[in-house]
Amino acid sequence: MTTKLTEAPDPSAGTFLDFPLALDLDELNADIAILGIPFGMPYSAASMANDQSRAPDALRGLSSAEDVAYTLDHFDWDLNGHLFDGRDIRVVDCGNVSADSAHHKEHYRRAELAARKIFASGATLITLGGDHGVPIPVMRALSEFDKVFTLVQIDAHLDWRDEVNGETEGYSSPIRRASEMPWIDKIVQIGLRGIGSARAGEVADARAYGADLISAYEMHDIGMDAVLDRIPDGGPYYLTIDADGIDPTIMPAVMAQTPGGLNWVQIHRLIHGLVAKGPVVGMDLVEIAPMNDVGNITLIHAERLICNFMGACVRAGEPE
Repeated sequence: MTTKLTEAPDPSAGTFLDFPLALDLDELNADIAILGIPFGMPYSAASMANDQSRAPDALRGLSSAEDVAYTLDHFDWDLNGHLFDGRDIRVVDCGNVSADSAHHKEHYRRAELAARKIFASGATLITLGGDHGVPIPVMRALSEFDKVFTLVQIDAHLDWRDEVNGETEGYSSPIRRASEMPWIDKIVQIGLRGIGSARAGEVADARAYGADLISAYEMHDIGMDAVLDRIPDGGPYYLTIDADGIDPTIMPAVMAQTPGGLNWVQIHRLIHGLVAKGPVVGMDLVEIAPMNDVGNITLIHAERLICNFMGACVRAGEPE
């Protein structure tokens, strides 16, 4: 008997924007696929379950039927038009990668296989985390393309730790692991600030690799257009967004609130500017802890971010 890679979201949450549920990844027919990866690799017994694992379903459950109708059918000033610009775009929700409480690495194996199937189908992948460990299996699946990628990260933290408590695939290590993947070349890290996730050795390793480390303060000084100019043209790209890379005034629902992050205008400009530079085959949004939200402000911005990404991809002719 084959273990199912994904399972339906909590019925009370529904699917993202009420898009059809598609759990059979071998028969996937979609332009854009939403995938929840709730669990990263824990650093301790206490962290085996954390509030970030609730984020995929919390985001799905944000919108009422009326909100969904407005999002799909009304003029969107973020996009200067309707969400899908009049095109027949099929979006599906592939549910959440299923977990095995007795074997944590099985979650990553299933996540990688699910991502490979989605990429192989030709769909653009939008991953909902989960902590920042969950992009590791997704980035492994990028080898499916037989192309060399530029990785763009939005984050307050460097994420170049080799291991924490012996675990090498947790939330402090995704960019270190990405640097070891031969299909990832240029790495651009935007929004770095505060402390955490980096000691002097990790900073030296990132610089030795050639990662372009753009602190939040440099970003604010030079502007997002100048940041986009430092990202190689043409793609393909993979975009990983840690919610704590965005300022806590608009995304407070994180575990490490750090002043000085990207504001909404900057993240909007980054998404649209990056998609205009070349194909972005996937993105993830991770590290949202719903219990820390204030009036759903984080989830509202998260949904807007995802809709902007979908709308920008459609306008750039992706997927074809």
